[in-house]
Amino acid sequence: MRRPARVAVIGGGIAGLAAAVRLRDRAPEGTEITVYEQSGRLGGKLRTGEVAGQPVEFGAESFLMRDPAGGESAAVALVRRLGLADRIVHPSVGQAALVVDGGLRPVPGGTLVGVPGDLATVTAVARPAAAADRDEGRPLLGPEEDITVGALVRRRYGDEVVDRLVDPMLGGVYAGRADDLSLVTTMPALARTARVEHTLAGAVRAAQAAAPRVPGAPVFGTLAGGLGTLIEAAARESGATIRRDATVRELRPTAAGWRLTVGPTRDPEHVEVDAVVLAVPARPAARLLAGAAPELAGVVGRLDYASVALVTLALPQPRLPELSGFLVPGTEGLLIKASTFFTTKWGHLRRPDGLALVRASVGRYGEEAQLQRPDEDLAATVHRELSAVLGTPLPAAIDGHVQRWGGALPQYAPGHTDRVAAVRTALRAGHPTLALAGAGYDGVGIPVCVRSGETAAEEIITALGGSGT
Repeated sequence: MRRPARVAVIGGGIAGLAAAVRLRDRAPEGTEITVYEQSGRLGGKLRTGEVAGQPVEFGAESFLMRDPAGGESAAVALVRRLGLADRIVHPSVGQAALVVDGGLRPVPGGTLVGVPGDLATVTAVARPAAAADRDEGRPLLGPEEDITVGALVRRRYGDEVVDRLVDPMLGGVYAGRADDLSLVTTMPALARTARVEHTLAGAVRAAQAAAPRVPGAPVFGTLAGGLGTLIEAAARESGATIRRDATVRELRPTAAGWRLTVGPTRDPEHVEVDAVVLAVPARPAARLLAGAAPELAGVVGRLDYASVALVTLALPQPRLPELSGFLVPGTEGLLIKASTFFTTKWGHLRRPDGLALVRASVGRYGEEAQLQRPDEDLAATVHRELSAVLGTPLPAAIDGHVQRWGGALPQYAPGHTDRVAAVRTALRAGHPTLALAGAGYDGVGIPVCVRSGETAAEEIITALGGSGT
């Protein structure tokens, strides 16, 4: 009688846990699933904490409700699968602002991550070089070409659109620069239409038309009680054995599958499994791949990351504008790159005593030295800069929290998508029972990471002779 398959999921973030749930749902009955998490906490960059007695996100705060094709996002589908759909809530205030010349101006509507299809819509925040977006008789991008977002937009719209609009919007997501980030990876819809359209305005409009939004439909959602409830439910419903504080130090192929070396170097544990989902960031993944596929490890390990700090302040009855928050262009010279007014944006967090929870994101790629300041210094600088941007002194915080995320946000250079595809093709050929999952490969955001984990699980099920769909 054939023994049940044993699958190791290395990494207990949302990608790894989504993989574990999918394995439980679709792998043959009896499959043994073990999740190895090197820290003492599951969830990766999803972490719900408490400030002033109220739950607040110390990491990702929300998820997209729809996928790029207009269907339900993978995050929403997982929430439903876990029985949490009744906890989905949506922002009560959606309008955000940009800091321009020290003051707040509304973020223009109708753009694609800050790139407008109609230049007239952005003139309040930037002066576009409209004459540069000429039809030159050929598509903006070649069939296999990938360039930085900044290279395309600067050439077509000028510097101000990039510096004042695109850069802060990309920075809010990736903590990176438009001049460094891959168009294909960070804005795939625009990359696709740029291979056909002859002007950037035409490419933006075509990308927007390909994924129409339903008027009035919410774009973002989160869970009442915090996204930590998603992590808890995924761990529970996966039925997996969860091993916290379990660092996988080595991964070696065997005749029957894989051999994991787990735990401290002085007293290692060796575990034999049939398949592995590797759902950790690129650098630790590269170290684990080095024994089985050193040439692939070198490619995976090339990916760089940005570090950020999230500073949350509890402010008694501050005078805040009716905004969800604001973004800060790097040209403004502030430490803050974005701020969210939690208790304004999310109606379910509003308090009758008027206490406001405000979170600021600090740190851009290449500016890690700024994050070496003590927590108290970061919090004081954030408070001072918030007061300056809002044009009014804010009350002293009665509580606060500084969450540091070292090496948190991948910096996708041009060619990233092709490099990842090549690595996965090579793994399928040489090591089909090993699959990669997570933001380091497929993009940031909860839905992307969920889909990445689920896809990796399907590949493992297929490689083990299961059905996999």
